[in-house]
Amino acid sequence: MISDRIRHLRLSSVVLPLDRPISDAKVLTGRQRPMTEIVFLFAEIATEQDQHGIGISYSKRAGGPAQFAHAKEIAGDLIGEDPSDIGRLYDKLLWAGASVGRSGVATQAIAAIDIALWDLKAKRASLPLAKLLGAHRDSVRVYNTSGGFLQASVEEVKERASKSLADGIGGIKIKVGQPDTRIDLERVRAVREHLGDGVPLMVDANQQWDRPTALRFGRALEQFDLVWIEEPLDAYDAVGHAQLAAALDTPIATGEMLSSVAEHVRLIEAGAADIIQPDAPRIGGITPFLRLAALADHAGLQLAPHFAMEIHLHLAAAYPREPWVEHFEWLNPLFNERLETLDGRMLVPDRPGLGFTTSEQCAAWTVDSCEFGTR
Repeated sequence: MISDRIRHLRLSSVVLPLDRPISDAKVLTGRQRPMTEIVFLFAEIATEQDQHGIGISYSKRAGGPAQFAHAKEIAGDLIGEDPSDIGRLYDKLLWAGASVGRSGVATQAIAAIDIALWDLKAKRASLPLAKLLGAHRDSVRVYNTSGGFLQASVEEVKERASKSLADGIGGIKIKVGQPDTRIDLERVRAVREHLGDGVPLMVDANQQWDRPTALRFGRALEQFDLVWIEEPLDAYDAVGHAQLAAALDTPIATGEMLSSVAEHVRLIEAGAADIIQPDAPRIGGITPFLRLAALADHAGLQLAPHFAMEIHLHLAAAYPREPWVEHFEWLNPLFNERLETLDGRMLVPDRPGLGFTTSEQCAAWTVDSCEFGTR
């Protein structure tokens, strides 16, 4: 078999504006400003045999330009390489930027390229990425998050939850973590009463509680039969999360803010989570995600990847234990295709690779780009 070679690589910085400012507990506690946009790093790869792959990374609030700048410095090293050698190419890019480490912006920049290589590999095999990886299922349990943020009134949260369920989404997650936990408690109570006892409900504190508050409020939440309590403590407080997981009946979920496999390993070894929530773009791409997934399965953990359902649907479908995937419609304008939800599950598309092509709107929101190799 004649091996293919990478002949062209394009990087693009794309700024996606949100319909309105979004607030979680980090805004209400004064630690962040409302989110008004998301900055994406797109990587598009083409080979000598005219095969194509696309990948993304992203940053909320700060970091997007830094990801683009780092990727721009190292991406040229892939021209002429065999795109099938994803593991070797990942290491090559790591070493190209070794002086800035193996987490955070450095690996998030690599993530877009790594994901593009996996998309390309699945397309060359004429398979959806989930099938290339070895799917355990053709659909994944799905819950909605975008309708439960704190800038929305309780009535709006309930209305959007009803719409999500009508659209075939199976669970609802709402934000908590406000300075006054009594307000949180009333919001959770109102949403649980609206949904009824049979609908899966999750809450997310976005790291805004200290250990005593998390324990006290976690106990108050036991009555609502939640699927999980997400990020009750600082993302790096493995010991505190482990103590909370041992003390509460409600499962603890965390991991989305961590930016390397090594950081997740610390959570696993501490027993800090019942449900682990890695984010492939944040931890460096699909290659490190698969390494982490093997460790999480070995530890008996449930999986609920954070954000970017367009990528994580495939990765969740390939996880041995029944996972969840998070529904956000925010990325819809970037792509021509849509994911389907039915009977509480998201369906793995039958299109090759990730199954997405970029839209004209995505091109219009591009604020910077660079190219390597020949078209």
